[in-house]
Amino acid sequence: MVPMPYFLAVDAGGTKTDFALADDHQILARARAGSIKRMRVDAATANFHLEAALAELAALSGISLQQVTCTCVGTAGETVPLVVEWIREAFGSRVGGELVIRGDVEIALDAGFRGGEGILVLAGTGSNVIARGADGKLQGAGGYGPVLADQGSGHRIGEQVLRRIFLAKDERVTTLLSEAVLQFWQLGSLNELIAFVHADPRPDLSKLAPIVLQCAEAGDVLALEVLEHEGEELGYLVRLLLRRAWSDGAPLPSLAFAGSVMEHYGPVRQALLKAVRAEFAGVGELPGVVDPVQGALWRARLAAVLA
Repeated sequence: MVPMPYFLAVDAGGTKTDFALADDHQILARARAGSIKRMRVDAATANFHLEAALAELAALSGISLQQVTCTCVGTAGETVPLVVEWIREAFGSRVGGELVIRGDVEIALDAGFRGGEGILVLAGTGSNVIARGADGKLQGAGGYGPVLADQGSGHRIGEQVLRRIFLAKDERVTTLLSEAVLQFWQLGSLNELIAFVHADPRPDLSKLAPIVLQCAEAGDVLALEVLEHEGEELGYLVRLLLRRAWSDGAPLPSLAFAGSVMEHYGPVRQALLKAVRAEFAGVGELPGVVDPVQGALWRARLAAVLA
């Protein structure tokens, strides 16, 4: 009797990691753990998170991870030796079968389009945009990290709102953002905030993003401007890819979205779509957000078929 094939799909995010164990037909168990990104956490922390998730999957499914046929891990930095070497060692010593490593944006793209053409916009803690044309080639824009890019990300929203708070101070413009940020970090004044954000280590600016959304929903003009600006910045990246890969009059692709910002921050998504459709009116969109784990699962099953 041929043994049942099992597949492990992993979406290694900046703040969390999602896992799914499946057979040929359905997901048998899911688990969530902290980040295993070696560019975000040290090896001991990554190993702890990985072992906890794998143990939970085994307990929920009753299946040993040594029975896995193929694993697909989607992660940022999939070409960085530190990342790749750790994934190969960590999964190779704990999980059976073949291992496939893909970019986190690529598995999200596959979740939406299953290897077909389309554009994926991912915005969570960080951000990235990737397109696959009719020829199957991947092209990207952005995704260079918080110092160089990350337009529309939680980090970028937090960074930009701090700048706006202090510009508003100089302009003598009232904004809900100032008090909201001070309360969040339990600080007494903007002078304390200056020292706090320049401390070593620096605070996680992405944690300010929900505060910005709350202030925007409460009617704060500056908060809404920050969110809309970041959506426009992401929209510009999408337009670059559309110009590059769909400039010959071919039917325009649809957009898929992934990440917490694309799921929950309506002003960012709406500004992005407005910016894109000002130049490419025929671009469609998939509803909601895609589940990157489903893309990793599709990749793992495909790799097993092609093996």
